[in-house]
Amino acid sequence: MRSAYSVDTVRTAERELMARLPEGALMQRAAAGLAAACADLLGRVYGSRVVLLVGSGDNGGDALYAGARLARRGAGVTAVLLAPERAHAGGLAALRRAGGRVVVAGGAGGADGGAQGVEELVERADLVVDGIVGIGGKGGLRPDAVPLAAAAERSRGAVVAVDLPSGVDADTGEVRGVAVRADLTVTFGTHKPGLLIDPAREYAGSVRLVDIGLELPAEPELEALQHADVARLLPLPRAESDKYRRGVVGIAAGSARYPGAAVLAVAGALRGGAGAVRYVGPAGDAVLTRFPETLVSDQGPKHAGRVQAWVVGPGAGDDAATVGEVLAADVPVLVDADGLRLAEAGIVRARRAPTLMTPHAGEAAALLGVDRAEVEGGRLAAARELAGRYGATVLLKGSTTLVADSGGGAVRVNPTGTSWLATAGSGDVLSGLAGSLLAAGLSAVDAGSVGAYVHGLAGRLAADGAPVGAHDVAAAVPEAWRNVLG
Repeated sequence: MRSAYSVDTVRTAERELMARLPEGALMQRAAAGLAAACADLLGRVYGSRVVLLVGSGDNGGDALYAGARLARRGAGVTAVLLAPERAHAGGLAALRRAGGRVVVAGGAGGADGGAQGVEELVERADLVVDGIVGIGGKGGLRPDAVPLAAAAERSRGAVVAVDLPSGVDADTGEVRGVAVRADLTVTFGTHKPGLLIDPAREYAGSVRLVDIGLELPAEPELEALQHADVARLLPLPRAESDKYRRGVVGIAAGSARYPGAAVLAVAGALRGGAGAVRYVGPAGDAVLTRFPETLVSDQGPKHAGRVQAWVVGPGAGDDAATVGEVLAADVPVLVDADGLRLAEAGIVRARRAPTLMTPHAGEAAALLGVDRAEVEGGRLAAARELAGRYGATVLLKGSTTLVADSGGGAVRVNPTGTSWLATAGSGDVLSGLAGSLLAAGLSAVDAGSVGAYVHGLAGRLAADGAPVGAHDVAAAVPEAWRNVLG
């Protein structure tokens, strides 16, 4: 499990650790890890040109000490100070002792002289180290730092962010203004939520975690399942299993206008671990043509037979009666697509069995009464708000898929997926897959996060760098399942 903790939690852990260590030892640990990552990226340190963008906080100190280590190995290191009077004194002294140069942002020279323009220095560097703003930064970069961020983006060399890219929000993943775009982020002690959530994740590049000895609480702010975690959660049949003991999932989806939604939801469900799939709706013929093993009924959810979970909403149009009938069932229910629009918040909150809602950003925005851009810019807040408002588990689909529970606790972030999954019907496959996992006995949080993980991996395997349709994603689920079990 990959975990991320809030800024307040990290700072508390840092204070507790610093109280037990000699002064400056924690910063030296961070600087050593940062310098090692920079050296690995450079390959050849001796003779390389390194530029440090140095702000007034501890991130600037980390950058300066790391720069000193690189200078002692033969790199030509120049520190660009955005606030010279507040630069970390110890780090600055260490850099100078190692032979590094110092210039002042906004000028052609600096305390150690030099006539080359600062932005040109950045553009010609083999490596740019972003130590402008630390994890406590809010909003975008200050105006005096914006030209440096732009120069770093133009640079022919790699950009390494210290702890997180300057200008992104560590706790939420929001980017409100200009921010540094890094090729690599070297983060200390633990991941920060912003490194795992878009849009900030896009600015972080690859992320390398450096252990500095922090003691953190058992429950993180955010967690991302890995292969081993998913493997432990996937439902596997036992010797005494039959199709009913493995779970039966009901699919109430599709309409005369959208029969394909029913077919795709059933496709996902058949590959999701449950023993049988019951379909209820007007697309029975289309479903049976593709999947004759499906148990089809046209008598409505109440008369479909026993199920352990329902999926309702994909392609349902305006069939509010079916949505209401499914929500009245005393089994876990996954609500997607049209079902989200038709489900009354009060009825969802009153349910005693688990509810899993799976909106994309546009649907979430409609449910919250805000613009889509607000959801996309603040995914974590939107997922938590929806979960609290509906008393349900919410799987917010998108470039970063999040799973939030109404009871609080760590929010799950999905690390798999590909932009090729942005195709019609892909969400229907995910609904069927996650609904099947619900029927197999997983909790709503686990069904949502495991379903998203396997679905994202299936998308990668199916696409392999080329366009795919939703049916290709469904067909790749067994391969993804085998990949996880390894």
